[in-house]
Amino acid sequence: MASFAMDEFLGDGELKGLIPKLLSCGWDDVPTIKMMNSEDMDHLHLTQQQKDALELRSYLHDRALMEYADRLEASGKSLVELLSTNTVVLSSQFGMKRGHVVRFVDRASACRISMPPNSTLPARQKSIPVVSKNEVFDRSITPRRMQMARSPLRGSSKYEMSIEQSELDYKIKEGYVFKGVVAAEPAEPWLCGCIQPPPIADDVAPYGSIENISVQKLAPEYKVGMERLVIAKAPPMKASDLWRNKPTILLCIRRPGCIMCRAEAHQLYARKPIFDVLGVQLIAVLHEQIESEVKDFWPRYWGGTVILDRNLDFYRALGGGELLKDKFVSGFLLNRRAIGNYRRARATGLEYNYTGEGEIKGGLFVVASGRRGIAYQFIERNFGDWAPVSEVIEICSRIQNLFPNQEESNTASFSLA
Repeated sequence: MASFAMDEFLGDGELKGLIPKLLSCGWDDVPTIKMMNSEDMDHLHLTQQQKDALELRSYLHDRALMEYADRLEASGKSLVELLSTNTVVLSSQFGMKRGHVVRFVDRASACRISMPPNSTLPARQKSIPVVSKNEVFDRSITPRRMQMARSPLRGSSKYEMSIEQSELDYKIKEGYVFKGVVAAEPAEPWLCGCIQPPPIADDVAPYGSIENISVQKLAPEYKVGMERLVIAKAPPMKASDLWRNKPTILLCIRRPGCIMCRAEAHQLYARKPIFDVLGVQLIAVLHEQIESEVKDFWPRYWGGTVILDRNLDFYRALGGGELLKDKFVSGFLLNRRAIGNYRRARATGLEYNYTGEGEIKGGLFVVASGRRGIAYQFIERNFGDWAPVSEVIEICSRIQNLFPNQEESNTASFSLA
């Protein structure tokens, strides 16, 4: 399981006890730590064994194979040496399951997560001089070591193709205009027209429909030692207080135990260093409070803030005032696109369960700071549809370019056209 909890990522080997040093230099979350290069490691005075352990654990984290991290690290071999090991040895010596061996040795399954041009990791700004864009992505530990490209596992199915693109790889066509409401594919009838897709709103929700929603914080942004705050009872608050000073991504989760929801949350939070550079905060929205589910979801699959929308007002805003719901049989079992989304999520290797209500569809909002309004909205038309990460990053980049100082505004609408 590719947990975003710092202690689970660092493990009990060479990296144990490094948390105070990492925190003092600004390396305070797993996605940012995974972007360390050789210069960053030298600045922290890491030993070669610690460098090898960090490279190995980052590689395993991308592939949801952290259950083998302690055993592989204890072997004393570097990642390059382990990748050259006979697959039979990987299975017999380290207890890897056959499918996990295939996932481990598939070097092409990872894709580099790139920072926006001319941007620097926030952690590096605290202690290391600004370096060039190319230097930021140099992950080699020694000149002879392979450079690892890291991201969540990409399966072989055609349904996984776009989610692995980085912001630098994504090219916006000339004249392209964001429509605000998008989905993975247009809605269409299935089973020869016997089943019609549920109607969805054609326009972005008005800002007034989300401004005064009453929400409750269930978990703060993850930092080491904050796990105990998950069970703390926070008072209700107005939703607009969340984005008063910072633009915000609101990921409306259908069900936190659903593998498609977990995979979407995981691949979005994995880009946290990019959103940090853009000054955007990440918030997950749940519509029911099941304490065990919240604890299992945060911070394993999502390290951002988690809030409760008890009255489902964000979900109604996505549907133009009505909840978007679909039945399990008609919306999933008989929907080829939903089945494709499920296969894409299963390829990540994440765990899942069936606890909670799962028929109310979710989506995503990008809200500008203050009262500038909703910049972008994505609707889960089919179960498991994900907002294109590259498009979300582009929208956030435009917000930063339009309002670099994030000054308060009384404007109640937003346009990116």
